[in-house]
Order: sequence, then C-alpha cells, then structure tokens
Amino acid sequence: MSDTEHYDPSVITFLGALWGKGYLSPGGPEEVGRIVEGLDLTGKTVVDIGSGAGGVALTLVQEQGAGRVIGLDVERDVCETARRLVAEAGLEDRIEIRQVAPGPLPLEDGSVDLVFSKDSIVHIADKEALAADAFRVLKNGGWFAASDWMISHDSTPSQEMAYYIECEGLDFAMASPERYRKALEGAGFRSVALTNRNPWYRDQAQAELDRLTGPERVQFEEQLGADAVAEQIKTWIAMVPVVRSGEHCPHHFRGQKP
Repeated sequence: MSDTEHYDPSVITFLGALWGKGYLSPGGPEEVGRIVEGLDLTGKTVVDIGSGAGGVALTLVQEQGAGRVIGLDVERDVCETARRLVAEAGLEDRIEIRQVAPGPLPLEDGSVDLVFSKDSIVHIADKEALAADAFRVLKNGGWFAASDWMISHDSTPSQEMAYYIECEGLDFAMASPERYRKALEGAGFRSVALTNRNPWYRDQAQAELDRLTGPERVQFEEQLGADAVAEQIKTWIAMVPVVRSGEHCPHHFRGQKP
C-alpha cells in the first residue's frame, strides 16, 4: 500500500457520485457480490485491504452477512470518510477502519476467514509478498478473494498504455493475470481461479466517459472543479482504447488456504 495521499474529500465525493457512495472503483455492491459469489460470509471475519471510503465494508456486512470487517487503508481522508459512513449506518461494532503504514498486514497469523480487496492491490508492487501475507493471516480453509486492475502482459506497456498510466497519476504497479496466478500458487493457495472482467468494463468505461462529458458534467464540476474534471476526462479518453484492446484487463481472482 502507498503512503501517498491521492484521495482528498473532493475526489472522494466525485468518485462517490460516479461509482456509488463510499466507492472508489466501479461496480458497486453488485461487483462485490460477484467477487465473493459462492462463498458464505455469514458471521465470518473479513479483512478488506485498501478499504477506501467504506462502501465495500458496508456491503460486506449489510449484503453479504460478514460478522466483522477490518478495513485497512493508508490514506487519512478515506479512513475518516469510511468511519463516518460506518457510524451513520450504526455498524461500529462490526466494522473497524484502521489507517495503517505500508507493509505487512497488521494481523495475527490465522486470524481471518476472508482476505478481500477491491481494486487496491494495483498499488502494491510486490504481489508475491502480498499473497504470502494473505496466506499467513487466513485460517485454514479461508479464502483470498479480490478484484484488481491488471495489464495483459508483463512486458513493456504499449505507448497507449503507458500514456494512460501517466494520465492516472497514481502509483500503479500493474501486473499480469499470470503473475497473480503464480503469486497465489507460490504462496500455497489452492483452487486458484481468475476471471477476466474486461468485457464488462469495456462498456462500463465508455458509459463513465459519457457521463463525464454529458449533462452530469456540471454536477461533477461542482464537486471537483472544472479543471479537475477536465483532467479526469483526459484520463478516461486515454483509458477507453486500452480497455477496448484488452491490454487493460480488470480481473477477479481467488484462492483457498488448505
């Protein structure tokens, strides 16, 4: 996880308007449900890596039945936003939001039933160390289930992809699905599976760009400022072609600790 602050209150509000309150990446509760599909979270303890503004943690408890969620994030503003959402929902007894330093997960060995993350591991360069740490904190039989932004290969990005990453201005450490698979298997996970979400996000990304450039643009500018929205539009214009080409390929992935 990165110790750089990328999400100030105006960006959090903007992304919440685009993707749903408390969400910093697309798909909302429906996408969370797809990531954990087939897993019974009833009463289980979940750690949410890169928990952001709290929307995911609320969904895991309110819609997926998790007994307890420990949300970990490195950024102050998103943690404060998440705590407010948790308090508003009256779920402080089931959701804990911790601002943490980058590095190993601050959890005991074998202490959680599910390691979860939604589109945050892209900020963690060492996928192998993260997989090993997830394996460490899971109970036997527990699952690591997540989604992330990925690149289709581990070679030098195309010019179009490099430009998109530059436009994002974030500490993206994108890696291929194959590297994620090897990291999970190398850590000891079994039943490893990856699902390519690029076909879904191709339509989603274009729809997001249409919203940013359409009638809602005025609303977004009120939240973020006209110049900042113009920069966001620039990023989306750069992103849509690499999503269409398949080089930018969001995936779900999971693996079980024996």
